[in-house]
Amino acid sequence: MTSSPFAILWDVDGTLVDTAELHFQSWCTLAEELGKPFTRADFAGTFGWRNPEIIPKLFGMNYTNDEVAQMGDRKEDLYRVEAEKGVSLLPGVPALLTAATRLGVRQAIGSSAPRRNIDLILRLTQTHEHFAAIVAMEDTPRGKPDPEVFARGSRLLGIDPKRCVVLEDAPVGIQAAKSAGMRAIGVTFVAHHPAEKLRAAGADHVVHTLEEVTVEMLRELVG
Repeated sequence: MTSSPFAILWDVDGTLVDTAELHFQSWCTLAEELGKPFTRADFAGTFGWRNPEIIPKLFGMNYTNDEVAQMGDRKEDLYRVEAEKGVSLLPGVPALLTAATRLGVRQAIGSSAPRRNIDLILRLTQTHEHFAAIVAMEDTPRGKPDPEVFARGSRLLGIDPKRCVVLEDAPVGIQAAKSAGMRAIGVTFVAHHPAEKLRAAGADHVVHTLEEVTVEMLRELVG
């Protein structure tokens, strides 16, 4: 066990795994079905958001909540079909997960993705055992940059927010972490957001991959 308990909270898409292209193609298919445009800029500008916020932003406000939910379900069904074909952990992730678990560091997922997506990713990557808690899209009324996704994670782990480090690839996720009173590491590997944007959002440290991060580094970050 570590002498000073702390926790690691993980984002999923772009941090744990890179499924961005699968999400992009799923959005493209949904947009085509709706007769709406969808561009790379639209995707990058909403990456890390929840579907209930993305759909009105990109496709207009003239949909009911039920219609938005149905569109979101359709998009995620498309995504899961492709994800089932195979997903890999990003560089540095297996070693960091394993080291943290071995040292008794509590770990949780804090994601804007639906729970079915998260369960799928953890099953495909065989990493479910590392996480003591999961906070998904359905668990909070508002998405990132609202801090609740991470605040709820720290409560489920029983660790003070000041003793938590968030691993994120999106500015909205960094903002959520900082608003929750946590430390935050920005990861630029998937290249949706440059290092300067992650720093501007409040990242305490920015790395290209999690190969640059150790459990000891994270422990020192929380003091």
